[in-house]
Amino acid sequence: MSPARKEEFLEIGRHEVRISSPDKVVFPEPGLTKLDVVKYYLAVADGALRGAGGRPMVLKRFVKGIDQEAFFQKRVPENHPDFIDTATLHYARGTSAEEAVIRDAAGLAWVVNLGCLDLNPHPIRAEDLDHPDELRIDLDPMPGVEWSQIVDVAMVAREVLDEVGLVGWPKTSGSRGLHILVRIAPHWDYTQLRLAAETLAREVENRAPGLATARWWKEERGESVFVDFNQNAKDRTVASAYSIRPLPDARVSTPMDWDEVAVRRPEEFTVARVLERYAEIGDPHRGIDDAVGALDGLLTLAEKLGPAEKPPRAGDGEGRRQSTMPLVEVARTKTKPEALEALEEWKAKHPAATAQLHPADVLVDGMRGSSSLWYRVRVNLQHVPEDDRPAQEDLIADYDPWAGKVWPGREGSA
Repeated sequence: MSPARKEEFLEIGRHEVRISSPDKVVFPEPGLTKLDVVKYYLAVADGALRGAGGRPMVLKRFVKGIDQEAFFQKRVPENHPDFIDTATLHYARGTSAEEAVIRDAAGLAWVVNLGCLDLNPHPIRAEDLDHPDELRIDLDPMPGVEWSQIVDVAMVAREVLDEVGLVGWPKTSGSRGLHILVRIAPHWDYTQLRLAAETLAREVENRAPGLATARWWKEERGESVFVDFNQNAKDRTVASAYSIRPLPDARVSTPMDWDEVAVRRPEEFTVARVLERYAEIGDPHRGIDDAVGALDGLLTLAEKLGPAEKPPRAGDGEGRRQSTMPLVEVARTKTKPEALEALEEWKAKHPAATAQLHPADVLVDGMRGSSSLWYRVRVNLQHVPEDDRPAQEDLIADYDPWAGKVWPGREGSA
């Protein structure tokens, strides 16, 4: 066996791109190396750039492998090559970051070399950072929801889009859900975009009660498909078309035609199969940039529906949101395996309550920290008789994701 190479240089268009550790195995199950991942993106470059090209992106870097948490890097590395453009984004908290903007296949190879597996662009173009040109509908299934239910909700969403003069382009999320992308003219700001997305979600819930939900709080959704409108808020990103997701089978977020949605499954679309599919049929979303619409219809519907219901607030003088569900918090952990271990410990301690839980009652949430995810474990006791509900106990694990964080303007404060 030949020794692993330290680097390889690829000539991509007019640019030379260095790939470090090209023989490093990234996906052990299918045996994909780092160089294999680069070559995948080069093979689907037109489709991948249709989704991510020309947009500022957050760099989600898996430098320690797919079984370790990624860290999120907003600021482009200072030593980036000249074929990587940048755009400076300003955030609500008063900070800013110069983010990477890729425009060609060489840019794809460069971000993959940094450890990025999926691409996470903003719904804006670098030339206009204040007016999004894409509405993103994220159909996120709760535990216990089958693909057929996601399909039903997707078809309702398509119906609503059609009625307001918009064209949706479906793709698998690369995990369990489905994304529908909608190109819009860059005439509206983020506040209007999020309102339009929330309105669509509410209308889908109205037409498919029990199947779909627009409820933002996870414990209130039940076994339904959450139409995640908040993915359209400023600063939010989603994995774009042809992104490889950090799952053992190297699953891909894959564009589809609408007639495929009911008959295909997310697990079918792995790197190997998508390479074959792309070579055979090309990109099903190749017409997306010619189907630009307006938000007028959804914003008119927003006026008709009126303001969305707001959750009750706690009477503690701080105005914090108060859940309507009987929740107990189990743990806060740095990693998902630790979260699942804490959950099993709680279940073992409370077998009677555990036996009455529904799949959607167990809430293991990835929470965005300063640069990586952390995990919160909660249990909704709504299906457990009140007299049998375990009380809130000390957390099994209490990880502080903000420990050691220095906040701007607070250096040296007591």
